[in-house]
Amino acid sequence: MARLRAAVAAGLSVLGENRVQEAEEKVPLLAGVRWHLVGRLQSNKARRAVALFEVVETVDSLDLARRLDRVAAEAGRRLAVFFQVNVDRDPAKSGYLAEELARDLPELLALPALHPAGLMTVGALVAEPELARPTFRRLAALSAELRAGEPRLGPGLSMGMTDDFEVAVEEGATHLRIGRAIFGERPAA
Repeated sequence: MARLRAAVAAGLSVLGENRVQEAEEKVPLLAGVRWHLVGRLQSNKARRAVALFEVVETVDSLDLARRLDRVAAEAGRRLAVFFQVNVDRDPAKSGYLAEELARDLPELLALPALHPAGLMTVGALVAEPELARPTFRRLAALSAELRAGEPRLGPGLSMGMTDDFEVAVEEGATHLRIGRAIFGERPAA
């Protein structure tokens, strides 16, 4: 917690958290911070997530989006979301496949309590950051393609983490997940 307080004191105003239960401990202790959920969200934690986070960057299904929409509407708020896309078709990763997102996009964009901020992907774990470039390039191209037909989809691109964020920025990232670069390794569970 001391590292988070120091980061906020130094001017950081947006923080990400991977887990809802960890955010429940941190959010009340840090005033003036905007929180993004950057880890996978189970639908049974949607209500808790809506109460804690300004942005959910990991919406990976229409069912989850519908649930978040319903809960946000009940809370009287609009929730910013990124649609997570598995652009590499990696079976170990979560997210929409590009064609599934294209199919669901009209319904996703019609959910009134959600603000579709953009797309998110998790790059492949690679030995050299440059090897992640094709993943980021594919997400940027998919975003441009989808937004050409549907401008209600926001231009945000959440991609890039501590080991590859420079390449992600070169490919158009607007949001980065670089907690390890700032705070160090996550403590063992």
